[in-house]
Amino acid sequence: MSTIETKDLTAWLDELLQVHLFRDYCPIGLQVEGRPTIRRIVSGVTASEALLRAAIERNADAVLVHHGWFWRNEDARIRGIKRTRLALTLAHDLNLIAYHLPLDAHPVLGNNAQLARVLGFEPECRPGTQSPATCGPDNLVWLGHAPGIATLSELQARIATRLGREPLVVGDPGQPVGRIAWCTGGAQGMMQAGLDAGATIYITGEASEHNTHLARETGTAFIGAGHHATERYGVEALGQAITERFGIEVEFLDIDNPV
Repeated sequence: MSTIETKDLTAWLDELLQVHLFRDYCPIGLQVEGRPTIRRIVSGVTASEALLRAAIERNADAVLVHHGWFWRNEDARIRGIKRTRLALTLAHDLNLIAYHLPLDAHPVLGNNAQLARVLGFEPECRPGTQSPATCGPDNLVWLGHAPGIATLSELQARIATRLGREPLVVGDPGQPVGRIAWCTGGAQGMMQAGLDAGATIYITGEASEHNTHLARETGTAFIGAGHHATERYGVEALGQAITERFGIEVEFLDIDNPV
């Protein structure tokens, strides 16, 4: 079985995901240092206690996630669930590796790119390039179309089928599907940026109260397809890239989350 030095893997990931381009809400990359050598990785959306325990059961050397720890403005004290998670990680010498915004944005492996693949979207490209057309803060919102989908109700049905959950939809079921803007996870606050870019449908994971009014008063549509449901695919794709590059065993575990 192949192995790799922890420092070499994280250096490769940092370069692959261009972490220097982002000012994130949490530390990027190696958040908790564990064993110096990695041969088996367990990946998942969030570094929850359940994922950590699953990694320990599988004798993993590292946990790779999208949602790690130490978020900006959170209580810094190590107690409660934070103590439990950290104690498990340190006791079993696990490396905790987390990529948040860089994993959302990657043009191939990122959450937005992978959600487009799963939902059959055709991302637009910037003029004269192969780079995705984006907008909003840090250019995290993608723009594109859904070939073969004529109405909002058809788009809702495809999302429900392919993500395995019924999305929250605000809008006229019969309205035509033109330009779509999407950003996975908790990007409900970026809806206006998508509409300003000419989108008539905005898709993200979560909803806020104002999204309903914005959709109704602009004659557009809002879809909340689930924070977890829209962000399952980036970290899985990243794990596959690690396996292909280094021969390291990476197992993705989808621990259900209805939000």
